Amino acid sequence: MQNKKLLIISSVWVEPTSSAAGSRMLQLIYFFQSCGFEITYASTSVSSDFAFDLTKIGVSCQLVKMNDSTFNAFVSDLQPDVVLFDRFMVEEQFGWRVSESCPDAIRLLDTEDLHCLRDARKEAYRKQIEFSETMLFSDVAKREIASIYRSDLTLMISEVEMELLQSFFKVDQGLLFYLPILVNESKADELFEKSAFEERTDFVFIGNFLHEPNWNCVQVLKSEIWPVLSKKLPKANLLIYGAYPSHKVHQLNNPKERFFIKGRAESAAEVIQSARVLLAPIRFGAGIKGKLLEAMLYGTPSVTTSIGAEAMHGDLPWNGFIEDTNEGFIERAVELYANPSIWETARQHGLEIIRKRFSEADFLSGLQAEIDYLMSNIEVHRQQNFIGALLQHHTLQSTRYMSKYIEAKNANEVK
Repeated sequence: MQNKKLLIISSVWVEPTSSAAGSRMLQLIYFFQSCGFEITYASTSVSSDFAFDLTKIGVSCQLVKMNDSTFNAFVSDLQPDVVLFDRFMVEEQFGWRVSESCPDAIRLLDTEDLHCLRDARKEAYRKQIEFSETMLFSDVAKREIASIYRSDLTLMISEVEMELLQSFFKVDQGLLFYLPILVNESKADELFEKSAFEERTDFVFIGNFLHEPNWNCVQVLKSEIWPVLSKKLPKANLLIYGAYPSHKVHQLNNPKERFFIKGRAESAAEVIQSARVLLAPIRFGAGIKGKLLEAMLYGTPSVTTSIGAEAMHGDLPWNGFIEDTNEGFIERAVELYANPSIWETARQHGLEIIRKRFSEADFLSGLQAEIDYLMSNIEVHRQQNFIGALLQHHTLQSTRYMSKYIEAKNANEVK
């Protein structure tokens, strides 16, 4: 029997040490391999020094071009059974070509987080106004929701975003599948650092600086949180880690203030495990925050905001504290840092959240069953998604001609 084929299309290569998104993509790759898929990973960008070598785990790699018919030839030759688009912008670029060349292939979309929600919250924060759902009516939302409808199934990382899509945008539940960042429960028990309260020092923040909410977090820590917190705990340092720090990030480094920009962490596990408390005053964003999940995994309590903790802990107590005011945030950070019993209770809460909310055993069998169903019943499934068929038809007409125009224009410029 011929192996099933999966094609993943992305604008970037997999960098699990740079972001939670990279870790999640690697999880998906391992999952599909366990289901017996041969995997090809196609990207529009050149590989970086920090990219994971997918060929070492048996994944074929392919560089592809946007607005270029060579992709049609490539995908027609490959004939994948399933195509996974890494975020809606990629589906916009390549979805119609996949539909044209491989109409029977299952089209999956991985959102990572809802970009329209992240952008609306960012706009509210920038204007210093309260966020409201009416702010979601944006061009980004129209594009993103259209992409979800055109896909056979969309993987959602957040229950809050699942609910938003169904209640506010009226997306049918049958088009969505809840799949958070996952943790192997037996590995979680091994990774949960047993080091004592006294063996840990300092505060830590970690996050990819290409992600704007992370850069904003560091600015808030520098200007609003640390000037007060550092006076209350004069022996503590604040260590800032993250991939792709720019010159303006490095300019914030100030040893006299005990505020250290450390740059990329060779091992996120080591820097989080050695810290006593993780700080994440997240003001806007969406999805699940990988840094906060890693803090739970490595037994490090955290102080964050409502947006930071969103969709992560359900009805369970947090791995530390959730505070939306600077005063409350600072007070709770001092409590966690200075009180061993509060600290120990907090990290036990984190382990409970992982076991009850992020165990891979609770999700992967369901995802496999969903994909198996789609592969056997795709015609019936698509007949129940008329809006998707409508959008697919019009996208094929409009995007195809725009893309062909750009392709012809590029060809003429080369001449």
